[in-house]
Amino acid sequence: MDFKQIDYLLEIRRTMSLNRAAELLKVSQPTLSYQLRQIESEVGFEIFQRAGRNLVITPAGEQFCSQLFNIRTEMRKAVEQCQNIGGRYQDSIRVGLPVRSALRLLPEAIRILSAEYPNVLVTPVFHDYGEFDRFFSGDTDLEFTETGYFSRSPGIREEHLYNSGIYLIVRDDDFLASRNMVSEEDLRGRTLMVGGGSPPQLQAVQNRIIDNENVGYYNSHDHDTTMVNVAAGRGVCLSPGFLMGMD
Repeated sequence: MDFKQIDYLLEIRRTMSLNRAAELLKVSQPTLSYQLRQIESEVGFEIFQRAGRNLVITPAGEQFCSQLFNIRTEMRKAVEQCQNIGGRYQDSIRVGLPVRSALRLLPEAIRILSAEYPNVLVTPVFHDYGEFDRFFSGDTDLEFTETGYFSRSPGIREEHLYNSGIYLIVRDDDFLASRNMVSEEDLRGRTLMVGGGSPPQLQAVQNRIIDNENVGYYNSHDHDTTMVNVAAGRGVCLSPGFLMGMD
């Protein structure tokens, strides 16, 4: 099974029509039907069933197409990255980092490194906080995260880059929004949004404030939901600067 056949199969899955897929792929409908039969014969299971003039995808076919889509996406990324490297660069560094993080620091770091090492391509690879599968599998060379995260992982060295602050997120019309610095006492009587995969250091600060400052809390399962709740006036949020691109 080659990548052209994968493209054929994914287009059939997207359109759920052999005629429409053939038109978009610029091949004849009999050719596409033949390719589909060849693929099903090779994998050993039925991917689509005919229901009159309609196609119905089988459970196995749905799973198969989903996996193929991921493979095709990664293949396209790999080709594009290697095309970038091939003509101009002799080496590459892939930096993994949580979404929204280092938005101020990373571009300047890339600019400085590129000036000193013009033949090295630096590629940011964004992922959800705490998801380091690509690092452990060797798909990224470096990871940007808080100090101590990999302290118990053998064969991994940590380098301290800078001290990141904790920022208070409030509505624009909140009187605390005009302050450059806010103390824990300023949050007394407030409701603090917590949860959503907060780093351990932030959790420790949240727990201390809740315990010592008569602060209520509201569980929010992810950062985007927290932002909506803050905007709706349900509470305030503490966020580490390195995860928000604020440092």
